Amino acid sequence: MRSGVVAKKIGMTRVFSESGEHVPVTVLQLLQCQVIAHRTKDKNGYVALQLGSGPRSTNNMNKADRGYFGKANVEPRRKLAEFRVTEDALIPVGAEITADHFVEGQFVDVCGISIGKGFAGGMKRWNFGGLRASHGVSISHRSIGSTGGRQDPGKTFKNKKMPGHMGVDRITTLNLKVVKTDVERGLILVEGAVPGAKGGWITVRDAVKKKAHKDTPKPGKFRQAKSDSKPAEAQAPEAAAAPTAKEGA
Repeated sequence: MRSGVVAKKIGMTRVFSESGEHVPVTVLQLLQCQVIAHRTKDKNGYVALQLGSGPRSTNNMNKADRGYFGKANVEPRRKLAEFRVTEDALIPVGAEITADHFVEGQFVDVCGISIGKGFAGGMKRWNFGGLRASHGVSISHRSIGSTGGRQDPGKTFKNKKMPGHMGVDRITTLNLKVVKTDVERGLILVEGAVPGAKGGWITVRDAVKKKAHKDTPKPGKFRQAKSDSKPAEAQAPEAAAAPTAKEGA
């Protein structure tokens, strides 16, 4: 089981297929989606990766958060999320997951927070039919009507569908198809609608109700942290000193 990613919803557009048909897609962007920490069985009781995405200013951070990111030797991230993985799918801490972590044609599950609608009535919230629109109803055409049941049971049952707060729910949309990926700009184009408003944070993972795509990279596609490239840079002065020694000989 591979790790997912944390992306930002940019909006919707369309792309044209080879046959000329237009496909509506949602654009998701990876803003330096980086591995922050590991969760292990010995220490935490389960195996998972903690990912962070999006830049975060240190001005409004407390010492605990600064110390947490400093211990991992990564820059502070705005959005954090955990993904359960198998032990063979662990990615090094500090590595940045790229857009080609997903391949074109595979199916993914997308999770986000739905748009808030405020206080909504029964017709909008639960698709009730409302009362009669003609004679006999006075200024209550959109009301839900009776909610109880006579003397027996003499009460309104719990979970009765009634007016109330609508939206701001965690919604998972299953089996959306990846249409295209752009590694340079960190974009993932997913066919169809994705829950949440523009600018909201979205988690994307491999579809759990579909077979894994044969071309998906394991444990994933990622760039190593910048600190991993320092030893290679340190070898450059030694390589430059070798020719001077031969000239002196």
